[in-house]
Amino acid sequence: MSFPNPVEAVIFDMDGLLLDTERIYRVVLQRACAALGYEMTDGLFHSLIGVPGPAGYAIIRSHFGEGFPLDGYKLRIAEIAEELLAAGIPLKAGAGELLRDLGARGVPIALATSSARAVAERHLSRAGIRDHFEIVFTGDDVTNGKPHPEIFMKAAGALAMKPGRCLVLEDSHNGIRAAHAAGTMPVMVPDIVAPTADIRAKCVAVVADLHEARRLLEGR
Repeated sequence: MSFPNPVEAVIFDMDGLLLDTERIYRVVLQRACAALGYEMTDGLFHSLIGVPGPAGYAIIRSHFGEGFPLDGYKLRIAEIAEELLAAGIPLKAGAGELLRDLGARGVPIALATSSARAVAERHLSRAGIRDHFEIVFTGDDVTNGKPHPEIFMKAAGALAMKPGRCLVLEDSHNGIRAAHAAGTMPVMVPDIVAPTADIRAKCVAVVADLHEARRLLEGR
């Protein structure tokens, strides 16, 4: 395939795209809810994918009601996540190869994640890929989280690139919506949630994994 514009930079999402964390977080949230006497269904979990923390907590409280013990929920999430992720964080297939290839070719890259700064820094370091990124934008760095385009517009600006020359790799619906609204070239690499017809229409491509994304970029 050919891209609408030359690809001059690549912006990465983190969870579910570079890091194989979404399935772990599903277990974390299920256990945290169960400890408080609630059930985290797959449907509820799917609605939280790609959603910044504060907005996610609002979804949780709306679903369970005002009596939901949000502070206790946050505490249990932190405890359970630390237990499950302390040994290391697995990379998604092809992540290391793609990052090394882009670095070798001198392609500018940035990270744009909804996660908090402290979480992103810890996860990237544990996964062994922090050194690949000089530019990292997190949920702490924006006023409006995904699906608002702010984070991708800021990342493109930090790369000194026009958004239309930036390819964005995302796994979530909200991430694709944000990348599309920013005027970038979104490529979806589905993780837990498959693309809908509407989401596909916002993508320049949908690929099976980061190996396929790498081949796509090599043939650009």
